[in-house]
Amino acid sequence: MSNPSPLPSYISGATPNPASNRAPWYKNTAPTYAGIFLWFVFWQDAANAPNQGGLLSQGLGWALMSLVIAALVCHFLFYIVPGMLGMKTGLPLYIVGTSLFGAKGGFILPGFLMGLLQFGWLGVNIYFSSQMLGAFFGLAAGSAGVKIIMVVWGVLAAFVGLKGIQYVAKVATYLPLIPLTILLLLLVKTIGGVGSFDPQTLIAASAEAAPAALGKFGVLALMLTFVVGFFATAGAAGADFGTSSRHKGDVSMGGIVGVALAIIFTAGISILIVAGTYGTPDLAKDALAAGKDGVILQTPGLIPVIMGKSAGFIMFLLAIAAFPPACFSSFIAANSFKTTLPNVNPAISVGIGAAVAILLAITGWAGKAIIVFQIIGATFGPILGAMLVEYLFNGKKWSGPRARFNPAGWISWLLGAIIGVLPILNIYPVPAAPVAAFIVGAVVYAILAKAGMQTPLVPLPPALAETTK
Repeated sequence: MSNPSPLPSYISGATPNPASNRAPWYKNTAPTYAGIFLWFVFWQDAANAPNQGGLLSQGLGWALMSLVIAALVCHFLFYIVPGMLGMKTGLPLYIVGTSLFGAKGGFILPGFLMGLLQFGWLGVNIYFSSQMLGAFFGLAAGSAGVKIIMVVWGVLAAFVGLKGIQYVAKVATYLPLIPLTILLLLLVKTIGGVGSFDPQTLIAASAEAAPAALGKFGVLALMLTFVVGFFATAGAAGADFGTSSRHKGDVSMGGIVGVALAIIFTAGISILIVAGTYGTPDLAKDALAAGKDGVILQTPGLIPVIMGKSAGFIMFLLAIAAFPPACFSSFIAANSFKTTLPNVNPAISVGIGAAVAILLAITGWAGKAIIVFQIIGATFGPILGAMLVEYLFNGKKWSGPRARFNPAGWISWLLGAIIGVLPILNIYPVPAAPVAAFIVGAVVYAILAKAGMQTPLVPLPPALAETTK
């Protein structure tokens, strides 16, 4: 009798995506990522912060510069290495990640964690989309009617996600054009006031109880937290997107256009809309009158001021356009659980996760989007930091799976995650926590790898051995 393979079946049975199934960056990676950033939950807070003046406290130019820096961090630190690994191996994240966390540990990190966090995203989607739909139907925020919408929205998203990518694609083909059109429309309506914007207008009008205005470093740190935290899991999923790339040029261009430029375009327009609103005297007067607890800095909150009677319909369209991202979250979770929990019916695991997501939305916890971004950045930042070091140490290629649970990966992830959650727990205000978690994960992994705290590599079957060359 032959000896059984030392590798779990999910690794030994994996099949790299062949070259015949790959396509140019403008047909897969770029449009997929761009669609993520068109989701209003991303760009709605581009100028928002609890501090006086928000992220515009240091002026429009610095807010946009901070956004550009955050976009470049996403592309170069959080996306490019997973994308290259996916392209070179043809293998998805949960297999590529076994070089960090071990053949057994890879089931949990990043595999199971990726699926688990999708329900946090689903909860955020349910909360904000239902609030917009409720406003369209004249329902008060937090009312029973809005909570019913939350339940229906979550159940439908989970159902479509379980049905498979072909059904998700059917609802995602043209709907992203809606937020794109709305952003451009709002920009046209407010662009005339951009040149007259004065951050002191926002600072003076902010509630007295609001924290003091952020300095330049504070604006940059919070912008990094918001943008990088939002992108962290999507950056790791670059490995999955990379499997559809033909060469490194596809990976690079897919990231430059679909990640960096898409971030700058969507969030940048959102920032310009807020600045233009408060730079236009009539709009600024109405916006300040509408702000009950200070100025309105969330872009959707300014739509009634900018668009008047048509605002309700516009917000309804934004909510409808948010349905594909909800389905994608459910689909990714379903795929993750099919791999990590093969003996559990996906309808049960996804159903439980969707129920938790709906509960998070109903209780209002999912409405704290920045905290959600911080949690995601804290948990995936160190994974991507360690992945970068492993990639560079191994000559810019995949090293292959390591035996059991690789200590270097797990310790670097744990320490990085602890740093990332310190500000969430109000223990210590770590600036740009997702980036700090990334740096800690990278540094600790490098130290432990040099100290020999890695489990040995496990030989791959001949069909997969080519992926490490």
